[in-house]
Amino acid sequence: MVKVANFVFNSFINDSRVLKESLSLSHNGYEVTIIAHLDKNLKVEEEIEKVSIRRVAYLDRTVTKGKIGKLRAYLKYIRESIVYAKTFDILHCNDINTLPIGIIIKKFYNNNAKIIYDAHEYETETYALYGIQKHIVKWTEKFLIKHCDKIITVSDSIAHEYVKLYGIKKPALVLNTPSYKEVEKYDKFREAFGIEGKTIFLYQGGLSRNRGLELLIEVFKTINDTGNVIIFMGYGDLEELIVTAAKENSNIYFHKAVSPNVLLEYTVSADFGISTIEDSCLSYRYCLPNKLFEYMMVEVPVIVSNLPEMSKVVKDNGIGVVVEEENVQGIIKAIKQALALNKKEINENLKKAKEIYNWEEQERVLLEVYKELNL
Repeated sequence: MVKVANFVFNSFINDSRVLKESLSLSHNGYEVTIIAHLDKNLKVEEEIEKVSIRRVAYLDRTVTKGKIGKLRAYLKYIRESIVYAKTFDILHCNDINTLPIGIIIKKFYNNNAKIIYDAHEYETETYALYGIQKHIVKWTEKFLIKHCDKIITVSDSIAHEYVKLYGIKKPALVLNTPSYKEVEKYDKFREAFGIEGKTIFLYQGGLSRNRGLELLIEVFKTINDTGNVIIFMGYGDLEELIVTAAKENSNIYFHKAVSPNVLLEYTVSADFGISTIEDSCLSYRYCLPNKLFEYMMVEVPVIVSNLPEMSKVVKDNGIGVVVEEENVQGIIKAIKQALALNKKEINENLKKAKEIYNWEEQERVLLEVYKELNL
């Protein structure tokens, strides 16, 4: 049986993409081990549906904050991952920070190993990268990518950028879509907050900067209409800001993040799903957030930022509204357009779109990439 090491530089608690890929491979005859870093209250070894999880190199991110401490933890993770996985057949490297592991194993320990580079975003153009660190990451990717056997990424624009940057064959496109399902209709938000008769706009996902959250708060403060409410569901650095806004405004609500296995039961309880991303870096400009596909899967119309990939999916499939101008009045205009949509038509479009944008379709691409490795 072909052994796959699926490297991820997090503690693997809620990485749905890596889990979906690993389960798909396991169900199709591969022996898969996810290699993550160890953190407090987590097991060194566990198993999910025959997918093994191995955590190495303890890293408590709440404690390890300095650059030197982070570098030491990273190098330890690389070293222990190499020792553990040097005999595996396929080295699936998620994001740029795990790619050196695959290259070192192939060059120094196992020449027959195959390397898959799975870029979950435009790795060298993220908001957090700047200065000398950005130059180092760019050089690292440029040097290492030529040693990869296959490359996967998450949007067509990013795939084309990699072709232009490195003169490589276009990477395979594996989108961050949920598994296909018919979700029963729930009304969890109205039950939780006692907001019967209200139109619910939902933002679900990371509560962090560059997601337009501050702008959405201002929008609903400006609307000041308790008939149309917004619910922010998730966790992150801006949680306190949102909790405060919810206390001060009767049409703004905060709901804590819920586990992935019940997430869509909450999503389906909304009338509209909002996915706002600020055009603050190329990685964001070309992104296709999984929340967009989650809204789609439960047939909730969407309101999205006017970014190339997101707007194309929405316009091509007729599943919602694109915000023309990223300001308070621009979003208010989009909300009014959403409220005026033809419900029957958009529901039919959503049903068609979810037949295309689901994990079962993405799994086909993933398995073809693995098949082409000829192992």
